[in-house]
Amino acid sequence: MLRLFFRVFTSIQSERNLKIAAVHQSFCSATSLPASLCSGFAVKTLMEPKLYRPPPEVRGMTSLDKEAFTQTITVPALRVPTGVLNKVVKSLRKATIQRPGVPRVVQDKEESSDFRLVLLDPHRVSSPSFFSEAEAEALRSFSVAEELQYYELRLTYHNLKSEEVLEAVLPQGQDVTSGFSRVGHIAHMNLRDHQLPYKNLIGQVIMDKNPGVTCVVNKTNTIDSTYRNFKMEVMAGEENMVAKVKENGVTYEFDFSLVYWNPRLSTEHQRVVQLVKRGDTVFDVFAGVGPFAIPAARSGANVLANDLNPESHRWLQHNCKLNKVEKKVRTFNLDGRAFIQGPVKQELPVLLKGKASVHVVMNLPALALEFLDAFRGLLHQETSCDENLPTVHCYGFSKDDQPETDVVERASRSLGFSLKDQCFVHFVRNVAPNKDMMCVSFTLPKEVLFSADYEQTEPSVEPAPKRQKCEDSTDST
Repeated sequence: MLRLFFRVFTSIQSERNLKIAAVHQSFCSATSLPASLCSGFAVKTLMEPKLYRPPPEVRGMTSLDKEAFTQTITVPALRVPTGVLNKVVKSLRKATIQRPGVPRVVQDKEESSDFRLVLLDPHRVSSPSFFSEAEAEALRSFSVAEELQYYELRLTYHNLKSEEVLEAVLPQGQDVTSGFSRVGHIAHMNLRDHQLPYKNLIGQVIMDKNPGVTCVVNKTNTIDSTYRNFKMEVMAGEENMVAKVKENGVTYEFDFSLVYWNPRLSTEHQRVVQLVKRGDTVFDVFAGVGPFAIPAARSGANVLANDLNPESHRWLQHNCKLNKVEKKVRTFNLDGRAFIQGPVKQELPVLLKGKASVHVVMNLPALALEFLDAFRGLLHQETSCDENLPTVHCYGFSKDDQPETDVVERASRSLGFSLKDQCFVHFVRNVAPNKDMMCVSFTLPKEVLFSADYEQTEPSVEPAPKRQKCEDSTDST
C-alpha cells in the first residue's frame, strides 16, 4: 500500500502536491509510520527542484518576447491578522517567498481589511509540519492558525532571474552565460560560439535584470598586446562607450572601447599602492588610465606615468585633473622601453642618493617580463646606494604547472641575473583555465643596474628547484 501511495504522489505536479499535504499527514498518522520516515517521504514527494518551469515554446527564442514567460503557479500562504502582520513576516523571513518583484504579503481572498495573506516558499513549506520549532512557536504566540491557504501567483518575465530566462531560452545541455564584468554603465561579456545566435536576447536580458546597465558588449577578439584594448560589439542598449567608474575611492573616466580597464584588479591596485609612502617616487611604465598612478599620487607620492596608447595617455591626463593630482603626476606617451631608458634613467641618479623609496610598476602581463632587460646597464656610474635601489613590481602570465618558478626564471633571464631567493612572488588571479596572473617584486640588483655589459646575451640561470624558494602569497581579486 505504501509503494502504491508513493507512486501516486510522485506523479502529481507541485500545485496539487501542496493541496494534498494534509492528506499525507493523515496517512502517516493512520499507518503509524515513524516520524522520521514520514518526514523524509514528505520531502521527496512534495518538493519540486524549481518554483518556475518555463513554457516549452520559449526554447530557441532569439528575439525577446517577455509575455511568453508568463505563468501562474500555486503557492502556500498563511492568513494573518493585520495587527501582528509585521511580527509574523519577521518571524517567517526564511519561509516566505523570495522573488524579484513578488510581494510577500497580498490581499486576503475574502478582501477583509482585518487579514492579509503571507506568501510562503513552496520549497520551504509545503505543509504546516515543515515550519521549524521556532516558527511554529511564533505563530502560536501571535494566535495565527497554521492552516495553509493556497494562492494563485502570476509570475512574469519581470519576476525571473537572468539565469532562469537564459536557461529557458538556450539549447538544453549547453552552457548558460549570465556573468559579466561591470564597467560603469557597461556590461562586458565573453560569449561562446553557441551563444552568438542569441546575443541580442542575452544582451537585453542582462540589461533588464541589472539596474544601471544601459549598454551590453561582447568581446570579439583577444586583447591587442600593443594597446591592451580589444574589439567589441554592442549586443543591446546605447553605444556610449565612455564609462565612469569608482575604484578604491578614486573616480576614473575613459572610453572602454579604446583603452584597457579590468574591474577585477581593484584589490591588486590597492595592494601595491599601500606599499607606497608619502614622498616616494613611482615610475608606472604601463600606466593605462591611472589605476596605480593616481592613487599613489593621492597618497603623497611623486609619480611619472607612461602609456604607449595615445587614448590611454589622454584619459590618464584627464583622470589626473579629475582627481586633482595633475601637479603630482608627470605623464608620458612612450614605448615602455623608451620610458625606462629615458625619463627613468634621467631621474634615478638623484633618487638613489635620497632616502625616499622608489617603485617601478610594470603591469603589462603579456609582455612586461620581456621589458626587464631595459634595466641592464641603465646607469654607468655606481654610487653609494645599496639601501635605496628601486623596487620593481613586474606582472606576467604563466601557464606553467609551477607559475611562481616560471615567472622568476623568465624575469631572471631578462635581467641577466638570478632572482632566486631575492624576490617576492604574488598570485594575482586566475585569468583562464591553466593561466595565472602573477606579480614578481624585487629590489633591482646593482649588478644589473650598473652592468657594464648591458648588451650581453641570455645569461645562465641555475635550474630552479621543484618549489620556488621566493616568498609567495595568494589573493582573490
